[in-house]
Amino acid sequence: MPIVSIFFGIVVRMYHDDHNPPHFHATYGEFEAVFEIKTGKLIGGSLTPKARKLVEEWRKKHLAELVAAWNAVTLMKAPKRIKGLE
Repeated sequence: MPIVSIFFGIVVRMYHDDHNPPHFHATYGEFEAVFEIKTGKLIGGSLTPKARKLVEEWRKKHLAELVAAWNAVTLMKAPKRIKGLE
């Protein structure tokens, strides 16, 4: 599963040829959650409240890049890395 971004210990990944809706997986320590790209809706799993807030801030800031990454992985291509939060 390609890594899309890493920031503050949060690793964001997308699976190649994954199911809809477009989404990404965020891992922080032993926690993992899946978020819909367009809305930020939690699809599954969980993160700590602080990590979830950081992921949401990052998602909003990089929405267009996330859509492009999703399009790449669904075509079995490597997504471009997306800058993390600073």
